[in-house]
Amino acid sequence: MEYSVQLTFREQWLDERLKFNDFGGKIKYLTLTDAARVWMPDLFFSNEKEGHFHNIIMPNVYIRIFPYGSVLYSIRISLTLSCPMNLKLYPLDRQVCSLRMASYGWTTNDLVFLWKDGDPVQVVKNLHLPRFTLEKFLTDYCNSKTNTGEYSCLKVDLLFKREFSYYLIQIYIPCCMLVIVSWVSFWLDQSAVPARVSLGVTTLLTMATQTSGINASLPPVSYTKAIDVWTGVCLTFVFGALLEFALVNYASRSDMHRENMKKQRAACEDHGPDPGDLMEDGNTTFPMVRQCEIHMQQSRPNCCRTWLSKFPTRSKRIDVISRITFPLVFALFNLIYWSTYLFREEAEDS
Repeated sequence: MEYSVQLTFREQWLDERLKFNDFGGKIKYLTLTDAARVWMPDLFFSNEKEGHFHNIIMPNVYIRIFPYGSVLYSIRISLTLSCPMNLKLYPLDRQVCSLRMASYGWTTNDLVFLWKDGDPVQVVKNLHLPRFTLEKFLTDYCNSKTNTGEYSCLKVDLLFKREFSYYLIQIYIPCCMLVIVSWVSFWLDQSAVPARVSLGVTTLLTMATQTSGINASLPPVSYTKAIDVWTGVCLTFVFGALLEFALVNYASRSDMHRENMKKQRAACEDHGPDPGDLMEDGNTTFPMVRQCEIHMQQSRPNCCRTWLSKFPTRSKRIDVISRITFPLVFALFNLIYWSTYLFREEAEDS
């Protein structure tokens, strides 16, 4: 919520008390280095947090007094200024940072600040910022009224656009890779418990570490940022892959239990009495007949059921369904995410 700037600050005013004879144009101007020798406006930077002058090798300041009483004051300053930011679209956002200059004690009845006509703010041509691009800047007035009167104020609004390529390489692509790596467990055998558990836990911890690292470099805000939505959904996908293995493991044990029950039932049937066996009840002999009726409901042919019937166990079916469902849902999320935030960014620009 702050930015630093190094600037050459200039202001000019007319003080008729400082008029002097230029001897027919022989004296262009007088130069002073001590600002205490002339009257100066009591200007201050209202959104300043820290600041200092430059004194190497000599103080970076000069005062020029022209024959008709005009005074030009120039000084080199480094400032750290506050910049309240709206991070809802971070890192697809644009920020407006202001530089405000106001009079501290003189009201508008005594002192009024005016921008110089024609290019009042100049920016160096080779300006380079590591994560931002300065798109444009606007000059305006910001006079303020208080109980003691109205005070003159000037401001410069700097419009910064965040460079997205850095975040694409450092955040978005690694998160996608972690999510895809978590899907590898769907292709591992369901009996490979150590491999699938270690893969799921490792990707989950890596994703959580990356999320905390991203938030550590940002100020705590009460609203949800675009990067929070991305990392939260990616973390959910990685966590879902780990839960999927828990479901597969449970289904695998159920399949083994049912298989054992079938084997026991088959063994009982093999050792039971034959249908032709005879039983005697007193003087009466009759055959014991075992009857089994199986009622099956005929289901309609379905391509999905036909395809799933190739996999005999439920645990294998869950893995196969996850191989398709997880990538499709993640692709759908990407479509919604990028279309939503990119359109919102264009709407704010317009």
